[in-house]
Amino acid sequence: VQLQASGGGLVQPGGSLRLSCVASGSIFSIYGMGWYRQAPGKQRELVASISSGGWTNYADSVKGRFTISRDNAKNTVYLQMDSLKPEDTAVYYCNVDILSGAKMSTYWGQGTQVTVSS
Repeated sequence: VQLQASGGGLVQPGGSLRLSCVASGSIFSIYGMGWYRQAPGKQRELVASISSGGWTNYADSVKGRFTISRDNAKNTVYLQMDSLKPEDTAVYYCNVDILSGAKMSTYWGQGTQVTVSS
């Protein structure tokens, strides 16, 4: 199983980016999906998560600005980021719980850099 994240880049404050993360490989079923971020010198933190039933959870710092969604047919999770702030600058990682064969495991994507700067 592999996760491939994309969509990061450099954007000005107030701008938008959309991150995508596609899971591929021997996948029987996908459960929770989420996005974490890690800024330089800081611990990795949860940004948003979405359950298999569509329930969402957001960090207080991104509520009202970020939207997480998933496309189960494409094994993909998205993070729409609007009204970006310099403090959103970080490497963003997708995180997915996958049932492969008879084993449930948590997988991480490779990370995509988001830089918010004028």
